Amino acid sequence: MKSFMMRLAVAAAAFSLTAAAHAQDYPKRPVTMIVPFAAGGTSDVIARVVAEEMTKSLGQPIVIENVAGAGGSTALTRAARAEPDGYTIAIGNAGTSAATYTIYPKLPFTPESFVPIAVVAKTFGIVALRKDFPAKNLQDFIAYAKKNPGKVNLGHAGVGSSNFLICKSFEHAAGIEVTLVGYRGAAPALTDAIGGQIDGVCDSAASVSQAIDDKLVKGLVVGSTVRLSTLPDLPMSSEAGLPEFEAQGWNGLFAPKGTPPAIIAKLNAAAKTAVESEAVKKRFHDLSTVAPDANELASEVLGRLVTRDVAKYRKLLEEKK
Repeated sequence: MKSFMMRLAVAAAAFSLTAAAHAQDYPKRPVTMIVPFAAGGTSDVIARVVAEEMTKSLGQPIVIENVAGAGGSTALTRAARAEPDGYTIAIGNAGTSAATYTIYPKLPFTPESFVPIAVVAKTFGIVALRKDFPAKNLQDFIAYAKKNPGKVNLGHAGVGSSNFLICKSFEHAAGIEVTLVGYRGAAPALTDAIGGQIDGVCDSAASVSQAIDDKLVKGLVVGSTVRLSTLPDLPMSSEAGLPEFEAQGWNGLFAPKGTPPAIIAKLNAAAKTAVESEAVKKRFHDLSTVAPDANELASEVLGRLVTRDVAKYRKLLEEKK
C-alpha cells in the first residue's frame, strides 16, 4: 500500500509539473471564445470588445465563434465538452449560465461543468417598443397590455437568454400577460421591432440604445437604479412607477471544468487588464454598459453570481409556470 501511495504521489507531482509547464507557455495558438448568440447582440458586442484587448495581453488572437440556438445551451454544451486546455472559453450571462438550468432541466452540463474566469461587463435591461406603438409611457403601456392580454408581443434573444429574463421580470413586475417571441439573437429581434413585425423588444442597453437614439424604436423603461448617461431621457423603473422591475445583469467568461488553475489565472489577468483599459471603458460607455469594479474581478465573484442567479431565476420562472 505504501508503495502504491508513493507512486500515486509521484504521478500527481509529475502531472502538476506538466500542467504548470503548459500553463507557463500558454497560449501558443489562438484562443476560441464561444458566444452563445448570433452576431450583433449584446453578448457578441461585449465579447468582441473584451477579446480585442485580451489579445494584447495574451499575445495570441482570440477568435469569436457565434453558436446560436436553444437560448445559449447549444453553445455551452460545446464549451463544456471542449478540451480543458484554455483554448476554448465561453462568454455567458444570467440567462445562459443560471436560468437555463430551470428552463432546460435535462441539459448535458451543470454549473460545475465550468470554471469561472471573470465578470467582464455589467449590463442594463431595457424594454423598447416599435416607434408607432400606441403608448406614450410605461403606465399607458401597462394599461394597454391589461386591456389586451396576450396580444402584445415582445421579442427576445431566445428562451434562456438574459433578454428573455428581462421580459419575464418585466411581465412579472407589471402584472401583465404578453406573448414572448424568441429569436436566435438580440439583433434579429430588434430588426423586427424596427420593421414593425413585433411590438417591441426586451434587450440590453448595449444593443438597443443606438436604435432608441436614432428614433428607430422608442424606449419605454430601463430596469436600473440610475439613469443611463447615453439615454438621459429614458426613465428608470422607479421613476416610471414600476420600482419592482430590476434588470441589471452581467456577462462573464468561463472555461471547461479541469482547465488548469494557472491558465485560469492568466485568462483572469488578461480579462482584468482589458476591462480596466481606457479603450474598453470608453467603448462600454458608448454601449451603456459598465466595466466591473476592481473588487468584482476575481474569478470567485463570478462563481457567486452564478450560484445566486440559479436560485433567483428558479424562483421567478417556477412561479410563472
